[in-house]
Amino acid sequence: MGAEEKSIRVYDTRKTFFARIGSTVSKIFAPTKVGFNNLVVNIKRNSMMKNYKNMINCKEDKKEAAEKKFEDFYTLYLESIDQLLVETIYKKVIINTASDFEKDALSKYYNVIHLKEVDEIEYKYKKQQYLLSLDYNSLRESNKTKQLEEYTQVYLYEMEQLYKGLLKHYSIRLPEQKLPADKENMYNKIFDTLEEYVTNIIPLKDIKDEELIKECSLFETYEVGKLDQVDVLDKRMILLGISRKLFVHSLPLIVAERCYVKLLKDTRNLIVDTKVSRKRENAYQLLLRLIDQYNQKLLSVKIYWNNNEEKAEYNKFANKCKELEKVREEKGLHEYDIKKQILYIREDMKILSKYNDKYYRIIKFYKGRLVKLGDMKQISTYRTENLPVMSAEANQNLSEIIKESKKELINETAC
Repeated sequence: MGAEEKSIRVYDTRKTFFARIGSTVSKIFAPTKVGFNNLVVNIKRNSMMKNYKNMINCKEDKKEAAEKKFEDFYTLYLESIDQLLVETIYKKVIINTASDFEKDALSKYYNVIHLKEVDEIEYKYKKQQYLLSLDYNSLRESNKTKQLEEYTQVYLYEMEQLYKGLLKHYSIRLPEQKLPADKENMYNKIFDTLEEYVTNIIPLKDIKDEELIKECSLFETYEVGKLDQVDVLDKRMILLGISRKLFVHSLPLIVAERCYVKLLKDTRNLIVDTKVSRKRENAYQLLLRLIDQYNQKLLSVKIYWNNNEEKAEYNKFANKCKELEKVREEKGLHEYDIKKQILYIREDMKILSKYNDKYYRIIKFYKGRLVKLGDMKQISTYRTENLPVMSAEANQNLSEIIKESKKELINETAC
């Protein structure tokens, strides 16, 4: 973006006679300045929209030149909004004549500017998004219906590019993060960007895809009220599902897979960490839905695998999922639900068992759940008082066995 950056110097003035005169003069001239800057924004916006129409309607051989001209006017348009913020709204805030909207606008503007010190590419995308949103909201409040309709087309066109660029940038940066906190921050940025898009952009679009409409409706149920940890993870799962339709290239499959694995890990942790049985059950049900979506929306369309063995294992699992449909038809939904839980749990246990004892808590939970589902049975623990007298060495070995049996529930496959 070619929007020029302005440096602002703030003076801490005392309320002297000359300072009061200066403040009064500023208040007198401020409305004129506001009117002039708004006029410039209107002119630049109209020129930008005119060139957008030319770009859309021009012939293919003139497309490149029309796109270049549109981008030039688009840059000038953003510069005019930037100038309005820096030279006018900032001054109104200083002399305490700004509205709450203007104060909030300037505060958000400086939050965006701060990004330049951390990530210049993210800053460029975010600043354009912010300036466009600011003018869009301003137009919406002005009740200029016809102008708003024309502007919305350009607004959606540019926002689409900016959100895709931002997600692609985060996708590139995610593997670069070494520290867990930095990785967590990057995951949050991906999910926050998806949420912004679904909240602010999708309602303005004319969507025909019924599945996408259904997923967006599910997302809207989490827009009201206070969310607990399960709700947050569920909302992020829905966002990932939506992303597989809208951002296939901007959020590549390998990055989407990392996001799914992250959600699976967070949900497992929630199951074993929570002490509230209702919350644990909700997290478990979410885990089942998450495994289901992960397999349907990602693994089923995955082309490149780390090795042939991994691909073969997934194909076995996919075939077992298909066989479950026969259970639904022949024995009904209840039996189908039980068999599906058993299949998903055993598959997840097989994956987690490769990491030695790292996931022993969730595996213990899985075993307990399989006992309830009738797929495993529990072996009774030994009692020392019923044992015959043994040597000291044998007694010590037996004590160690008993300690292990008390530490973790012992299960075996049911006959």
